[in-house]
Amino acid sequence: MNVFVFDTEVYSNTGGQASKASNIGQVAQFAAAGKDIKKKSLAEIAMSYGYIYVAQVAMGSNMAQTLKAIAEAEAYDGPSLVIGYSPCEMHSIKGGMKNCQAEMKKAVDCGYWNCFRFDPTADDGKKFSLDSKEPAGGYQEFLMNEARYSSLTRSFPERATELFAKNEASAMARYQHLLKLKQMYSEA
Repeated sequence: MNVFVFDTEVYSNTGGQASKASNIGQVAQFAAAGKDIKKKSLAEIAMSYGYIYVAQVAMGSNMAQTLKAIAEAEAYDGPSLVIGYSPCEMHSIKGGMKNCQAEMKKAVDCGYWNCFRFDPTADDGKKFSLDSKEPAGGYQEFLMNEARYSSLTRSFPERATELFAKNEASAMARYQHLLKLKQMYSEA
């Protein structure tokens, strides 16, 4: 069974409600003052089973990595899960949805979203491939490019500053965690 999840970080089909996939500081229905806890890691939940092929992709950032992950997932003899970063209208990206591919690239470049692949059957030290580069800065600018975040600065400016710093710190910690996973799986 192969599953592709389009991660919009919000329940898009219900009018933009906050969900466990919503990120810190994100404004959504039932989170008007910004969500204050980090999003769940669906990828790591699936990886913890030890027999599921898992990948995170962002087509606008690296189409080759996206296609490679999809091909690997299809070829994998077992269940696979590919999670794609999917900007949606609820994000209210500056310039509109015509910029969603560029927005995906910004998300990966600043460390908001990480691209990786986990193949539990790989025996060449490549069970976990971190395909994202080290975050290159511009994290807060990325957040301000989307109304789901920037609107919080108008309604609750102090809270926005606090939550956005927490969001960025969480993202940087997540990247460091992924580096540790890469090292751990290469030694296994």
